[in-house]
Amino acid sequence: NWAYAGECINVRSGPGTEYPSVMKLRKGVVLRVDSLVRNNYRDWYKITFDEFVRYPERLGPELYVARDAVQSFELEAPHDLKKNEARDENKRIIVDLSDQALYAYDGDTLFMLADVSTGLDGIPTPLGAYEIFRKTPSRYMQGPIPGQTNDDYDLPGVPWTMYFTEDGAAIHGAYWHEDFGFQHSHGCVNLPIDLARKLYEWTPLGTLVIVRD
Repeated sequence: NWAYAGECINVRSGPGTEYPSVMKLRKGVVLRVDSLVRNNYRDWYKITFDEFVRYPERLGPELYVARDAVQSFELEAPHDLKKNEARDENKRIIVDLSDQALYAYDGDTLFMLADVSTGLDGIPTPLGAYEIFRKTPSRYMQGPIPGQTNDDYDLPGVPWTMYFTEDGAAIHGAYWHEDFGFQHSHGCVNLPIDLARKLYEWTPLGTLVIVRD
C-alpha cells in the first residue's frame, strides 16, 4: 500500500495532531505505509521504510500521515532484473546530456520526448549504454554519498525510480524542483512526476538506456 502525499502535508511522530510535526511532504512524494490507526475519529497511516536508509538517524522512531490528506493505491513491490530474464528488445531510452532531453522509443515509434535534469558538473550522469535493472515506486535518497558527493540532502519518497547503474544512477521523478531542461541532479535523470510515472509504467526491466553527450 503506497500513499501519494499532497502538498505541504505534515508527518507527525504519532497518529494525531497532538503529536509534533517532524517532516513536511511536498506534492508528488510516494511512500509505503504498513498500517492504519484510528484516533479521535480520524485515520492515520503509519509510514514505513522497508529499504536501505543511509542515514536512519534522520528519521524518528514512528512517522504518521493523515489518511484524508493523501491518495492511497496498490502497487507492485520493488523488483530486480533476474538473470537470463527476457528483455524487450524494441524499447530503448536515450538521454541526451547536451540537449537535457530524454527520448523513449518502441521500435521506431517515439513514445516520449521530455526535458530532463541530469548531473551537475563534477557529479555528471555517466555516459554509456546500460539497462534498467531495478524499479521501485519509492526510494529514500540521502546525501552525502561517500566518494560521489559531499552535498547534504534528504529526499523521502522519490517517485518512480528506475536504476541503470550499480553506483545509483537512476531515472526518476523530482518533486523538489522544476528546473527541467537544465542540469540539476547528483547524477540521476530527473523527470516531472507525471512523466516519470508514465515512463515507469511503460518501461520493463532490461530496457536499454543510452546516455550520450
